[in-house]
Amino acid sequence: MTGEDVYVSAKLAMVELLLSGCTTSSDHLYIYPNDVTLDDTIRAAREVGLRFHPTRGIMTLGKSQGGLPPDDCVETTEVALEDARRLIRQYHDPSCHAMLRLGVAPCSPFSVTEDCMAAAAKLVAEFPGVRLHTHLAENQEDIDYSLKVYGCRPGEYIKRVGWNREVSWYAHCVMLSAEERVQFRDAGMAVAHCPSSNLRLASGICPVRRLLDDGVTVALGVDGTASNDTGNLLQEMRLALLLQRASGNVEGLRVREALQIATQGGAKALGWEGEVGVIAPGYAADFVGWKTSDSVAFAGGLHQPLSSLLLCAPGNVTTSVINGEVIVRDGCLLTVDVKALVRDHNERSARICAALGGPEA
Repeated sequence: MTGEDVYVSAKLAMVELLLSGCTTSSDHLYIYPNDVTLDDTIRAAREVGLRFHPTRGIMTLGKSQGGLPPDDCVETTEVALEDARRLIRQYHDPSCHAMLRLGVAPCSPFSVTEDCMAAAAKLVAEFPGVRLHTHLAENQEDIDYSLKVYGCRPGEYIKRVGWNREVSWYAHCVMLSAEERVQFRDAGMAVAHCPSSNLRLASGICPVRRLLDDGVTVALGVDGTASNDTGNLLQEMRLALLLQRASGNVEGLRVREALQIATQGGAKALGWEGEVGVIAPGYAADFVGWKTSDSVAFAGGLHQPLSSLLLCAPGNVTTSVINGEVIVRDGCLLTVDVKALVRDHNERSARICAALGGPEA
């Protein structure tokens, strides 16, 4: 896999996000083979027109040391953080309504060392607006690993490594305890809920209703192709809504709450609160729209257009404006030749699958 492969695949993922209503996204790239760098995804975002908050992912704890990733996928803490520092200095823009900000993201407690987590926390303290991200309490195996290796639950572990602070946001958090939910609220930390990924990996259902009731900030994520083969934000909103009602509580999550998670929740998790996530004076000119007239999906639902948006699966956006620039007009993406991108992506995918061999080659 090359840097150009990462650039093309990231660009395609961003196109799917844009067409499903996304205007701001983060990304957690933590494997850097050959000539791959985070610059590849940044280049893609700039060409597509997406407001972007990439994170410099890190894996330092290989399988031979008791971690999850293969040894040839890990790097040293020193090399990884030096590259993170380079990226922050080169790209991070703390100004209001910026189009690009950076984060530092050791992959998970079972793929980086404790020293790496602590060093990442010290690094971000040097740069205003740079945030911390990792996977946490995704499933029971995560809890068991933390107890066995670190002698404590995830909540205590993040305190130990200096992550118990407002600049931190965490993917999944399916298995947080009641005490840890209060800890998250008090520290101002956020959860990125990834419903499709949790279901595909049989991780469980994140207790979003309890998190919200306890005052925890919840955002929405589509995760990546390792655990979710779609990057459709609208679909993820719908699934998040339905999952919280699966226990039998029709008030498990309301339509407006699902929308708030995907907009205001995401903005707050990424540190963009007061800049994006709301259509109001002083906020960035980021908004999307769906055509409701002559639409099969919206037919019969125009008296409740917001509910119809989440429940009736209306498809791609008709209009998308990001930072005042029209990105999608009349359903057509203006910044990318989508057909050419798809062809390029398919060719690269076929080449990589053939190199790996097996029945899918």
